[in-house]
Amino acid sequence: MKYWLGSFVLFAMVMTGSLVAYSAEKDPCAPRVPADQMAAAKAEKNPYIGNAAVIAEGKAIFEGKGTCFTCHGMGGKGDGDAGKALDPSPRNFTNPEFHKCKTDGEMLWVITNGSPGTAMIPAVSTGILTADEAKKVQAYERTFK
Repeated sequence: MKYWLGSFVLFAMVMTGSLVAYSAEKDPCAPRVPADQMAAAKAEKNPYIGNAAVIAEGKAIFEGKGTCFTCHGMGGKGDGDAGKALDPSPRNFTNPEFHKCKTDGEMLWVITNGSPGTAMIPAVSTGILTADEAKKVQAYERTFK
């Protein structure tokens, strides 16, 4: 049951023809938030950054309910089994350039709404995660830098 979402995503990619050879991560600083929503996204802060107990919860969600690891990999490098077939490849959270140019709010927007032009699904707006769970996952993703 733990892996149903990742399996579903991989199945959907195969069925829609979006399964392609692995591609290197594109520009980590390219905007993913629409221009008319960027100011609000950049202004959003995550109150959980640096909270070890919450980060542990975020890790459990990343590796469990959220199935984030399926694409992003257990180490956050964008090398999960499903991620190897995506173009562009999933975000590499170990890339320091990504953390330099992306705010917490931008990351939360992507978890909530998905990432246009990529296979990143909207985890919050589809009900996979709550907004609070997304903040915990995002706090955990910051630990990869």
